[in-house]
Amino acid sequence: MLNRRRLLSSIASLGLCAAAGRGAAAPASGLEGLRGPVDLSGHGVRPDAGADQSKALARLFADCAERGVPVFLPAGDYRLSNIALPDNLQLSGVPGRTRLIHAGQGPFLTAEGLMRLRLSGLVLEGDGRPLGGDVEGLVNLRFIADLAIEDCAITGSSKHDINAEHCGGRISGNAISQAAFAGIFAVENDRLAITGNRVFDCGNGGILVHRWEAGEDGTMVSGNRVYRILARDGGTGENGNGINIFRAANVMVSGNHVSDCAFSAIRANGATNVQIIGNQCLRSGETAIYSEFGFEGAMVSDNLIDGAANGILIVNFDEGGRLSTVSGNIVRNLSLKGPYIHDGAGFGFGIAAEADTVITGNIIENAPKWGLMLGWGPYMRNLVVTGNLVRAAGGGCAVTVVEGAGTALIADNLFHEVKEGAILGYRWNEKVTGDLVKDGATAFPHLTLDGNRAA
Repeated sequence: MLNRRRLLSSIASLGLCAAAGRGAAAPASGLEGLRGPVDLSGHGVRPDAGADQSKALARLFADCAERGVPVFLPAGDYRLSNIALPDNLQLSGVPGRTRLIHAGQGPFLTAEGLMRLRLSGLVLEGDGRPLGGDVEGLVNLRFIADLAIEDCAITGSSKHDINAEHCGGRISGNAISQAAFAGIFAVENDRLAITGNRVFDCGNGGILVHRWEAGEDGTMVSGNRVYRILARDGGTGENGNGINIFRAANVMVSGNHVSDCAFSAIRANGATNVQIIGNQCLRSGETAIYSEFGFEGAMVSDNLIDGAANGILIVNFDEGGRLSTVSGNIVRNLSLKGPYIHDGAGFGFGIAAEADTVITGNIIENAPKWGLMLGWGPYMRNLVVTGNLVRAAGGGCAVTVVEGAGTALIADNLFHEVKEGAILGYRWNEKVTGDLVKDGATAFPHLTLDGNRAA
């Protein structure tokens, strides 16, 4: 018998069939994008083809970017060169298995003047091939407003692995290695985030944040692991640094793990308002953390340094370097040996500062020359040095007593097992006083000593 329930069910079934028929005859507008990934074969692209697929891939990228369709490349090898990436490209692959390999001479992947670019899940291999005179990176990017490079492996560049100039956005979660120059060279950028990357086995630098002229930058360098960085092109600090900030203002360097660098773990040169906070710096060949030359404002706090020629240097008042705090750091196991012959103070000391700086709450252990170094010749002004522990050092604190040196307050510090004395007056590298903790500093009115203890 036909009851009410069966009648309603039949009407509904007829409606669905009619709708299905209409859909087969004329697809509803807006549903085309649900049909699945782009058909690579229709663009002449095949994984593991062996041949150079540059032209086919360039057409695929341009077509999909224009239509706003993401490109997913299946696992396999794709050989290409001299690809100019289009605006709004979203290119992804299978992490570790979709490999784009440099197949020619000159540029590999370049992009310039784009609003948006996304690269993810790709292996980008330079194979050491020459990139050409006007290209600085295997992935060479200029003027990208919103950049995202995520979960990629980028390796084997004959120059930098990533060259990002005038970019904003993020470089995050990548494995970047075996660049002849630096892993990441970020220059003249605007609020770029470089986070959570592994950068290793590079020839001259790990992560470089530079500007052609001193100015606002705002890059954040956080949570990266940087290791085994060489200085193949030599020098006295321009190469061989794990993280290097040059002329870039308002940069944050935090929570990074940096080890086995030929020179510094973290080096800030002319970097105003830099924050170097909570980093772990192991086995640095020269000074572990540097803030040098013409800067104003540096916060260096809560870092752990184990193994270096020198620990933390806040210097170059002669070039305008001033205004900093150095607090809560552990600095240990330093060496008298550095990567070059030093014509100044040399190596083997824990923390040095020259002007308008507070040094407080730090622990320095196993510093063969000095635990603390205050000023250099006449270059010292307004130093406050309180509440630090120095143990197992050649000298506890070396302070300049050269004519013209400015004031220093040295108070409530504890010195333990310091061979030459707790607080010593120096004329450059020449010791000219006994232990001022015992003998007093009345002969040097620019010094105020109070509450220090040698145990």
